Amino acid sequence: MKKYIPLTLAVSALLLSGCMSTTISSADADKLTAKVVQTSFKSKGIATVDRLQQDEANRLCSAADVAGQPLNADMAQAIQDAQMKTIQWPADGKYLGDWAKGEKIAASGKGLTWADKAGSTNGGNCYNCHQIDKAQVSYGNLGPSLYNYGKLRGVSDPAGAESKAIVEYTWGKLWNARAYSACTNMPRVGHNGILDAEQIKHVMALLLDPQSPVNAN
Repeated sequence: MKKYIPLTLAVSALLLSGCMSTTISSADADKLTAKVVQTSFKSKGIATVDRLQQDEANRLCSAADVAGQPLNADMAQAIQDAQMKTIQWPADGKYLGDWAKGEKIAASGKGLTWADKAGSTNGGNCYNCHQIDKAQVSYGNLGPSLYNYGKLRGVSDPAGAESKAIVEYTWGKLWNARAYSACTNMPRVGHNGILDAEQIKHVMALLLDPQSPVNAN
C-alpha cells in the first residue's frame, strides 16, 4: 500500500536530510509538487489520475499564475492560435438546436464524477458562472451575464449572413475558450468532451435564438 505524505512534510523531510538546499529552484519545486500531487490521488471510476496531467496551455498559464505575471503577448497569441486549430465546427453547418434543451443542459451540473458511468450524459453547469435566463435566480458571477446575449449583439436571424461572425464566435468560444483568451478560466467545453456537438447546438440556441427566454424578454 502506498503511503501519502503531505507536501509540507515531504519538503521538510528533504530539507532536513540534506538532499536539497534551503533555496529550492522553481523547476525543482514544480517537480516535487507534481510528484506529491500524483501520489496523493488515486483513480476511482471515471475520475482517473490522468486528469492531473496538464497540457501545454494549462502548464504555461499555471506557471504565469504562480509567478504573478501575465503571459507575454507572443506566448498568449501562440496558445490562442494552437487552440483555434482544435475547434471542430458543426459537420452539417447548422449551429443552433433547441433552446429548451439548451436550458436544461445549462442548468445541469451532472457528470464527470467518480460516481458517474462512462458514456453518461454531462450537464454544462453554465449557471455556476453566468446569469442566463432571468427566471433562474441562483447563478454564479465568475463569468459575465449572458442574459440578452443574442439581442445585445443584434442577432435577429441566427441563420442570416449578418449574424455569421457572432454565431461562429459563440460556437468557437464554447468549444475552446482558450482560442480567444489564452488563460481564461472558462472550461473548454467541446475540446475536453464536457459537452458533445449536439449539446453545444442546444446551448447555442439558448444564447442566440430570438425565441429563447434569454432574448425574448
